[in-house]
Amino acid sequence: MKLLKTTLVVLALASSAAIQAADNMTVRLATTTSTYHSGLLDYLLPEFKKDTGYTVEVLAAGTGKSLRMGENGDVDLVMTHAPKAEATFVKKGFGVLPRKLMHNDFVIVGPKSDPAHLGEVKDVTTALKNIADQNETFVSRGDDSGTHKKELTLWAQTNIEPNFGGYKAVGQGMGPTLNMASELQAYTMTDRGTWLAYQNKLDLKIVLQGDSRLFNPYQVILVNPSRYPDINYQGAKSFSDWLVNSKAQTMINNYKRHGEQLFVADALSQ
Repeated sequence: MKLLKTTLVVLALASSAAIQAADNMTVRLATTTSTYHSGLLDYLLPEFKKDTGYTVEVLAAGTGKSLRMGENGDVDLVMTHAPKAEATFVKKGFGVLPRKLMHNDFVIVGPKSDPAHLGEVKDVTTALKNIADQNETFVSRGDDSGTHKKELTLWAQTNIEPNFGGYKAVGQGMGPTLNMASELQAYTMTDRGTWLAYQNKLDLKIVLQGDSRLFNPYQVILVNPSRYPDINYQGAKSFSDWLVNSKAQTMINNYKRHGEQLFVADALSQ
């Protein structure tokens, strides 16, 4: 009986050690729906695992939710695109080692008939004013994501409160928001990557692009191990280091959907 108990204790300890080892080889990443829906992570992560042995568990949410997961110590690192919110995240001691990773841009999409005539204007504030003045339907993510934060910043620049009759905040990710805009024949703002991934399923078109205010930078930030000692800091740093190295940056530049480059790598220009 004593030998059996000893054996069970040894097996339990071995099992616990195996679970801990497996946890140490798993990195929890909170990131935006744009990096997920665009297919970028499906493209990068197998190569990262091949190079390092780490598996990345992806939790795709809006930037606001992703940063809150970091604040709560629920993930090991975040990959987001809201510079002001990220700066606050680091300043408050939740994040460390912020690194520029890449950028893409936002576009305004809408009905092919373009009833607000956005194709005739060149700047995003005029485009939004046209939508509001003509009370056209605009579908907002309304989910505290990086895209939603950017959209609200742009509305603020127009001095128009986005509460006109056609404005609909739906509290959804980018994919569902695009689908709703298509069904309602409405306008919305989307990151280019998700647009390219979804465009063939939608009855919409790009009506405005190219304004410098639609620039969309991404950062990768580690969760502070001093605040949460149990996170996989080493694994997270390995992933961050890998993302900003020349191999991953080249892969980011080479990633395309429908023949178009989705992201421009920024780390090597730092």
